[in-house]
Amino acid sequence: MYAVIEDSGTQFKVVEGECIDVDLRQAAVGDVVEFDKVLFCGLEDGARVGAPYLPDAKVRGAVEDEVKARKVVSYKFRRRKANSSKKIGHRQRYLRVRITEIVVPQTA
Repeated sequence: MYAVIEDSGTQFKVVEGECIDVDLRQAAVGDVVEFDKVLFCGLEDGARVGAPYLPDAKVRGAVEDEVKARKVVSYKFRRRKANSSKKIGHRQRYLRVRITEIVVPQTA
């Protein structure tokens, strides 16, 4: 079973036991994070598609760690100007979440 979830405008395809990096939020290591914006769910007997979200479907995960992405370096440079260059670096912080449970209620 797998699901496609939306979090902070980004879509993730998740499977139980897999780790994803989501935008940073207030959560400690070991906390349970619940994603309720489930767009699609692939089941053994077929698939369920939301319009836009599946009602009562949830994906739960446990916070493992706070991680940083690779450094992004940018340069600003103005030609023919003395001392007019600047090097800027940035590392985005993420929350690593391990998916523990995909809950999709059965339909009649």
